Amino acid sequence: MESRNLTKLMWFTLSVVLLHLPFSFLSAQTPYTEAGDANQSWTATTESQSANTNPTRTTESHRQSRNRTVDSQNVERLGPNGNYEPYFDTETESVQVTPTTTRTVVRTFGRDGSGQKILTQVTEEERQSLPGGNEKLVRITSDSNLDGRLQVVRREVAETKKTSPDVQETQTTVFLSDGSGGMVPSVQIQERQKTGSDHTVNLQKSTLVLDGAGNWQVNELKESTIKENGKERTTDERISRPGSDGKLVVVSSSVGKESETPSGEKRNTVETYSTYIPGSTLDGKLHLSQRVTTLSRSRPDGGKQTEQQIEQPSPGDPNAGLGVTIKTLDIAQPGPSGIRATRTIQVPDSTGSFGVVSVDNTKSDKSQVVTVDISPPDKPK
Repeated sequence: MESRNLTKLMWFTLSVVLLHLPFSFLSAQTPYTEAGDANQSWTATTESQSANTNPTRTTESHRQSRNRTVDSQNVERLGPNGNYEPYFDTETESVQVTPTTTRTVVRTFGRDGSGQKILTQVTEEERQSLPGGNEKLVRITSDSNLDGRLQVVRREVAETKKTSPDVQETQTTVFLSDGSGGMVPSVQIQERQKTGSDHTVNLQKSTLVLDGAGNWQVNELKESTIKENGKERTTDERISRPGSDGKLVVVSSSVGKESETPSGEKRNTVETYSTYIPGSTLDGKLHLSQRVTTLSRSRPDGGKQTEQQIEQPSPGDPNAGLGVTIKTLDIAQPGPSGIRATRTIQVPDSTGSFGVVSVDNTKSDKSQVVTVDISPPDKPK
């Protein structure tokens, strides 16, 4: 019974980790996307095989013509007849309307019972740069109803202001459908970023929700400090939520360190502490709950290789310390016709032996390999 529970926990952990990784990393775009690459057109195909799931094939393409960029993603899954069948499609169209305004439309398509392509969701975004380094963003999401008509279900308005040369503040309000054709405010997000002269960035993000009386109350507070010293970077983060008395209490914290050797090898370690450890009794204190170590290096063949391992306590014996629960290996190699990349994920079985549970193979006609990033998000720009 314990081994079955442990296996279920490992698969749950794997799912959570994959969901929290940047979407571009999970797709075929990951090993190749880089800054300044928008003027190039390319196509990539990824074939994925995971334990106990049908194989999938994802084809992505990037096309740009003057001020218009179109990125498409087509996902297929292996059907009962042994052939790949269309599953869902996403198309992202971005247009530079003016030097200060960009409009982006994301269309998501599914399949009906007969396999016909149907539009299921549209997200429209307009981003406008304003004088003084300010910015305004409006994002509207519409879902298709039973009649196939689009109905607005979510609206986000974000305004970013430079309150001083080293301070930037952003306030976002999320409106949701009230079910009768109107939109009501649901969530507010207040962010503040301050840059110090010593290469330090302090971030504060407050998420507020409405209480029963219609007043905004802080539901979560995230505070981060990022420091850089040459090729080293450290990150400290704390997350607080209201306790039983309504006062904010730290529920998790993380410490990250990133360094680079003279040979160009990059190492990133993030340790997370939490008040909740599976299998342990809650005592209100922070305990080490996860360690993520990422190692990235160049290969002799001109490619890139990234290794990552995740350590967590066992729910059957949480006091025994951390043990490796997931290993990920990404390899991207250049070739005459483009890039080939492989992503392999391993988890241990009940005996502790590691076995492969997922393999992604990607082929792309891109000509340059860049470092695959499975580390925590980069510092704010």
